[in-house]
Amino acid sequence: MAEMDTSSSGGKGKKHGGTKSKKLSTRVDMTPMVDLGFLLITFFMLTTTMSKPKTMDLIMPKDTENEKEQNKVKESTALTILLGKDNRVYYYEGLAQDPNASADPNFFKATSFANTGGIRDEIIRKRDEVARLRNSKGEPEDVVVIIKADDDANYKNFVDILDEMAINRIQRYATVDISEQDKKWIKSTETANGVQ
Repeated sequence: MAEMDTSSSGGKGKKHGGTKSKKLSTRVDMTPMVDLGFLLITFFMLTTTMSKPKTMDLIMPKDTENEKEQNKVKESTALTILLGKDNRVYYYEGLAQDPNASADPNFFKATSFANTGGIRDEIIRKRDEVARLRNSKGEPEDVVVIIKADDDANYKNFVDILDEMAINRIQRYATVDISEQDKKWIKSTETANGVQ
């Protein structure tokens, strides 16, 4: 609240004999402004702590030209997951670098993101299998999941599979470009199941 002092002295007995001009004094009460400042500070402190972005830490290996320095994955500890169109998920155990590896009819399997019987159950099964091998042989290896997305896969499915890695506590996983052989396996599985 602003106040003005408009009091004046009479001017009698002064040198010049005239009236003295009025002294104006303004005083602004800053209490409401301070209250507002503290309210704003409190509001921004609370909203800042509640709106932290939710991100996932992703540690990427450094690129190297020398093939000996690249991380090698054992066939027995690898699980390869392929993301297809229309929320379809395919998987096989190992790296399948040999095109003739699909001689076994149960080699290449299809599943979904369902909570029961989906890809999560397969990840848990493989993680437990590798843990049993590690404990019996004393090997320091852990399960390695290789994620490959088809050209028709959507971004949501890619984020979902990364969420599965976090949910199932998979420490070692990699995203790799899909190979032509993987695309052929997806196509033949879709054809066999009557999917267009």
